[in-house]
Amino acid sequence: MSETLKAVAIKSISLLDLTNLNDDCTNQDIDELCTKAQTQFGNTAAICIWPRFVTYAKPLLAGTGIQIATVVNFPSGGVDTDSVEIETHNAIDAGADEIDLVFPYEAFLAGDIDTAQDQIVRIKAVCGRDTLLKVIIETGELKTDEAITSASHLAIENGTNFIKTSTGKVAVNATLHSAKLMMQAIADSKNATNTKVGFKPAGGLKTTQDAADYLALAEEILGKDWANPNTLRFGASSILANLLATLKDEDSQKTSGY
Repeated sequence: MSETLKAVAIKSISLLDLTNLNDDCTNQDIDELCTKAQTQFGNTAAICIWPRFVTYAKPLLAGTGIQIATVVNFPSGGVDTDSVEIETHNAIDAGADEIDLVFPYEAFLAGDIDTAQDQIVRIKAVCGRDTLLKVIIETGELKTDEAITSASHLAIENGTNFIKTSTGKVAVNATLHSAKLMMQAIADSKNATNTKVGFKPAGGLKTTQDAADYLALAEEILGKDWANPNTLRFGASSILANLLATLKDEDSQKTSGY
């Protein structure tokens, strides 16, 4: 393995939101996820799990520095905002450090910008200063460059800490093309208002080379020193095995998963 890919693997572990959002997830799966998140090469940035497992996972990660992210309005983005507020309050009360919100992309596509904007504003208010908010715009469903760019700016302008590509639950998830559009929206915002917003590609990241491609794109658009756990996360489950294989000089193959 090249030393360059090994450096990418080390960095990528520190950026990883190690994820299990499988419908059949169990406490045992959460045990395994929390163990995997603590590697011999360093800990992942976070785990991303269903809200019902937050309380269970909290003591398993005590003292590790690994954050607990959970999802709301997931995966359809179709829940009314009052209910999403309650869902978010409950998740934070349970111990979630980060909220990944699927914004109402179908309403947005139908031209109901007010509903989309209102939900981001209200959920950001629930999160406050202490809980990180990532807004999932579901690029694979937005489809067009114009819609992806517009949704990215909407989320940024209304206070999100991160914009995230995907739920991992639709046919098309993270792509380098959508990432470029979203990173450019972040760059435009940064240049205009000095707003610090992060980016999270999710779904479809499986290899160390995938991670390298996103890191290279981030450097191109946002600068050499931009990417760190406060500004870039990789939402994935299967990529960790590949990163570890890279670091151990083992053969690795693409694996399936979110």
